[in-house]
Amino acid sequence: MASNPEVLIVGAGPGGLSAALTLARLDHSVKIFDNNDARNKEMPSMTMMITMDGVTPVEFRQRALDNLLSRHKKVSFEEADIKYARKLDDGGFEVEDAQGRKWQGKKLVLATGCQDIFPDIKGYADFWGKGIYHCYFYKGYTPEKAPSSGILAVDIMTDVLKSMHAARYATQISNLVTIYTNGDAELAKKFEEAFNGQPMFKTDSRKIARFVKDSSGRPEVGIEFEDGSTASESFIGHYPLWKAKGNFAEQLGLQTTPTGDIVAHAPWLQTDVRGVFACGDNSQMRKIMPEAQNGGSLVGAGVSNQIIADAFGQQGLV
Repeated sequence: MASNPEVLIVGAGPGGLSAALTLARLDHSVKIFDNNDARNKEMPSMTMMITMDGVTPVEFRQRALDNLLSRHKKVSFEEADIKYARKLDDGGFEVEDAQGRKWQGKKLVLATGCQDIFPDIKGYADFWGKGIYHCYFYKGYTPEKAPSSGILAVDIMTDVLKSMHAARYATQISNLVTIYTNGDAELAKKFEEAFNGQPMFKTDSRKIARFVKDSSGRPEVGIEFEDGSTASESFIGHYPLWKAKGNFAEQLGLQTTPTGDIVAHAPWLQTDVRGVFACGDNSQMRKIMPEAQNGGSLVGAGVSNQIIADAFGQQGLV
């Protein structure tokens, strides 16, 4: 029977794979688990990853995984839906998948990502990543500025400063930005005060019934309001609510933020439970791939430091 790996990594996104690669560079044994349910799985492309700009997230994951496994023999991969994680009496950790299979290791890395919680507006999910964007760096430029775009000011986007931050970004790629307050006339007034007289911003407080495909066949996001009127935008910005995937925080007794992220302490992103580290969208404020990759490399270095110091019975940095 093969010996247990030193490190168990749950999640094969850019955070988990970067942690695995970092650990492999110092000859650690690693087991990666993934259930093929990434947040961005259905996105048509990804951005801001050097040499991979425009590549689909699915292709990126496969390329990265193939490269990692072909070069580092102490790294293995298991397609598994991990449901449980527990700390063992000897200080190590055990994970268990939906079929009851179990694996043990000295350290545990949670790179499980997050689950978006969409607003209760019909059609929103149909446009996610394909007309409604949480990040304008992902949306990116086009050869010509769009005539107009929108900001959906619901949930956390009712924060005027947050939405105006996004709206100013939108002026780089559209000529007019409309803040849709979804029936909240008082919120619309607050935004108008924040515009400071700038003509490229306006508000619309009509209550939204649904988002629909533009009847002309263009890629615009069509908006139907409860009063029967309509509008359309080239694209819409909105950052939905979210929660970390899985019940691992509860199972392991990890501290979480009010928004549901796992608390991971800088610089090595260890949680409040020694030996448990978190990286990627389950624990970082900016849920984008470059930051997940950066977090994974920090975690990999921190886990390596702790494993080696433990082996010598010494106090390490982590």
